[in-house]
Amino acid sequence: MAEQKKDRLHIRLHVYDEEIDVVINREEEEFYRAAAKLITERYNAYSGHYNGRKSDHTIALMTLIDIALLYQKECSHNDTSVYDNVLTRLTGEIEEVLGKAK
Repeated sequence: MAEQKKDRLHIRLHVYDEEIDVVINREEEEFYRAAAKLITERYNAYSGHYNGRKSDHTIALMTLIDIALLYQKECSHNDTSVYDNVLTRLTGEIEEVLGKAK
């Protein structure tokens, strides 16, 4: 139990105009801080452009959509199923040719 607590870390994240207390895995601190910075930067960009014309709630949703879009694009770049299918097909063809050569 003490070892689990040792791996956890209590930090304060500054996100836009708010401080948020979170308990995280120690090895993920860098990612949490980068995420808080990204949210703040994107929110500030939307707020600077739409402040007074859109509600804070709408600006927050626009920020979420922007970040979710980045995430979805990154996930699509990491999709290896296309390559896996080609490699499986090629491996089968190679094995078939090698089998005939025996």
